[in-house]
Amino acid sequence: MKNIILLGAPGTGKGTQAANISKWYGIGHISTGDIFRSNIKAGTELGLTAKAYIDAGHLVPDEITIGMVKSKLSEPAYKEGFILDGFPRNIPQAEALDGYLLEAGGKRIHAVVSIFVPDETIVLRILGRRLCSNCGASYHTVYNPPAKEGLCDACGGKVVSRDDDSEATIRERLSVYYAQTEPIIERYRKLGIFTQITGHEIIDETSDEMHEALKKIFCE
Repeated sequence: MKNIILLGAPGTGKGTQAANISKWYGIGHISTGDIFRSNIKAGTELGLTAKAYIDAGHLVPDEITIGMVKSKLSEPAYKEGFILDGFPRNIPQAEALDGYLLEAGGKRIHAVVSIFVPDETIVLRILGRRLCSNCGASYHTVYNPPAKEGLCDACGGKVVSRDDDSEATIRERLSVYYAQTEPIIERYRKLGIFTQITGHEIIDETSDEMHEALKKIFCE
């Protein structure tokens, strides 16, 4: 059983790499962003609360995010290992995660991998992101456009920009990320489990770096 954290600013490709790791090693993927978006679409209380913070480019309050992740980790699908994508994002969240894992039988985090991409590249990437308003399938105007412009390949639904993907919001999210998340990098570096890789324009190149970063851990 291996437990992995993926770090990286918005738009660095954490979701793509988390899906790769899940497929390579057969462990569950938990994306806080996906959970929030599904609740927002369903109009749940959690979704409405989260949307107000996300639309402003702010982090959802720790008590909401921590409770949500703990609940997810307790599901059977994550007993044999997990990848956390989008959590923890600050020291209180990291400490809460450590406490939960300790209480859950002395479990621990085995590796923390951060994906680095320059800010201006991130802005361009995010501005090109598109989402099916019906089924939630993801697209990009440059890297992964739908076959028919504006329509989802999977269901034919309308493909739109995400509400929180304006340039002003993107830059605010980056500012929040650097202020609140980067301090935990030093924490994991001191534990000897931190690695940084580059988020290349060619996804396969990033995947190759990710595979190399994790290969030793999963071969132990």
